[in-house]
Amino acid sequence: MTHTEPVPTSLKGVFPVLPTPFFENGHPDPDSLARLVSYLIQSGVQGMTYPGVASEVNELTLAERVALTQLVLEKASHQRAVIVGGSTKNLADTQSLFSALGPSLQKASAIMVAAPVGMDTEALIAFFSAVADCAQGVPLMLQNLPAPAGPGLSADVLVEILHRVPSIHYVKEEALPSGQRLTQVLAKAPPSLKGVLGGAGGRYITDELRRGGCGTMPAIELAEVHVALWQAHEQNNAAAVNALFTRMLPVLNIQAIFRWSLTKYVLHSRGLIASTRQRAQGPLIDALDAQDVDAFMGNLRDLLIPDGQLQ
Repeated sequence: MTHTEPVPTSLKGVFPVLPTPFFENGHPDPDSLARLVSYLIQSGVQGMTYPGVASEVNELTLAERVALTQLVLEKASHQRAVIVGGSTKNLADTQSLFSALGPSLQKASAIMVAAPVGMDTEALIAFFSAVADCAQGVPLMLQNLPAPAGPGLSADVLVEILHRVPSIHYVKEEALPSGQRLTQVLAKAPPSLKGVLGGAGGRYITDELRRGGCGTMPAIELAEVHVALWQAHEQNNAAAVNALFTRMLPVLNIQAIFRWSLTKYVLHSRGLIASTRQRAQGPLIDALDAQDVDAFMGNLRDLLIPDGQLQ
């Protein structure tokens, strides 16, 4: 895709989750975040997501979250679809977030909200109905996280919510097995559902796409490879899809353990962010891990934008 292509009216393709870059002092680094938006556009993704778990969203204050989300919307929304992360601790916080974002929320192509834990079906319907009421008409995406992070809703419960809350146009299915769940949801979903996307770092992408997934929402560090895989899928080139996925697996395996640390190590190594600092608690890559990452990323070099050409 080029810089001048219009933003799609429906979400289909690769929508990486932007991390939140921090300075060494722990403050957010908006310039690095802006570079990451430019990098994703240059990579050819169909859109991007911010903020999500991969963005260390739970470590951001409301003011930081609003300012950084507005930066992403301003930088990207005229060129790529932006899915705004709207998950918070409770409905009141979600309403406060949407209010604080103000008219800028209208630039979003969708708002992703995770299903809360501990609610029965009727309570979930009431929750998402209330979220829709304050979403300024922007379509919703229901994120179905597995336990313990989320409720891991069954396909039948998801379908019931979709029928009762038609403002939910998309589902991000991350409860396992995500492929089978995707098949079950699509078989019974109402016409208001426009698509189901996979997540989970892109580790199950080939199964999700062959089952009718409309896209994927991985971490950012392999954006060019995910784009190449999506293009191969669109061309019905199963051999290329499998080959690309196999080449990604070593990095995806490390990402499953180190998450923010892996992502920020790769982005810092490529000169896209100023620091690898993270706020979220989690294991950090050490020198031996870094050697593996460097080797695995080197094996993908022919698929990546040369570092000297990154914008």
